[in-house]
Amino acid sequence: MDFVDTLSTISVLGIIIVVVILIFAIRAIRIIRPYERGVVERLGKYQRTWDPGLHLLIPFLDRVTKVDMRENVVDVPPQEVITKDNVAVTVDAVVYYEATDPFKLIYNVTNFYLAATKLAQTNLRNVIGEMQLDESLTSREKINVTLRNILDDATDKWGVRVVRVELQRIEPPADVTQAMHRQMKAERDRRAMILEAEGDKTAAIERAEGTKQSAILEAEGRATAIKSIADAERTQKILIAEGEAQAIRNVFGAIHDGKPTDDLLAIRYIDALRFIANGNATKIFMPLELQGLGNVVASAGEIFKSSQEDAATTATTTAAGKP
Repeated sequence: MDFVDTLSTISVLGIIIVVVILIFAIRAIRIIRPYERGVVERLGKYQRTWDPGLHLLIPFLDRVTKVDMRENVVDVPPQEVITKDNVAVTVDAVVYYEATDPFKLIYNVTNFYLAATKLAQTNLRNVIGEMQLDESLTSREKINVTLRNILDDATDKWGVRVVRVELQRIEPPADVTQAMHRQMKAERDRRAMILEAEGDKTAAIERAEGTKQSAILEAEGRATAIKSIADAERTQKILIAEGEAQAIRNVFGAIHDGKPTDDLLAIRYIDALRFIANGNATKIFMPLELQGLGNVVASAGEIFKSSQEDAATTATTTAAGKP
């Protein structure tokens, strides 16, 4: 019985020892994931930082705190912010950050999430409070960059890098929103009226230009027609003058002896007297060269008589030749 009791006691002790060893082994093994870092403390003192992989520690003496190195997000709750022109707007945002130093993130800040939230709210009020309402509504990118720079500088000692800040909403009061809608509608109506007036102006200018070009072309056409008529009349007068000159040369050549110049002038006098006597004139002025005129009249009478005789001869010859 004593041997059996002793064996049983040894068995129980062995089992206990194995269990203790398993517990120690389980507690001594730590696995760090690829996106984690492990901060090791031994008896409350910082020991080292583990990289990803399998690690062993001393149970009950060492303690490991895992830090997530992935990019995380902090949701900034909505809050009312007073703009520079005293308009209360509701603003909320999100902050994206990633850990850069596990040691600082563990030992330099108690609750990073709460600290980042309060820091973002405070600086969001400061940034938007320096802007007019219209500027804050149209400068989201500017606000995002300004907040990111401020938060990144403030969280650097916490071992965190702020990647970006995004405003989710900037919501003015309902009455301000309605006023903005009315302003937008009035502005669009004004632009429409301006465009319509510019269209009417352009159309009027085009019509005036068309009328002007039509008048210019019509005037040029009339000028061309007048020029053509003047050229035709000038040509006609030149031809008539050339014909009269040729007739005078023929008459001058027909006069063989005597004073051809006086005879020629006398013939022109007779021709002029015919036109003078043909009107309503009550007085006729006779030329001074009456002696020369008498000679010319006599010569003209002989020429006329000779012409009549020649015409009679010709008529007789023609009559005799007819059947």
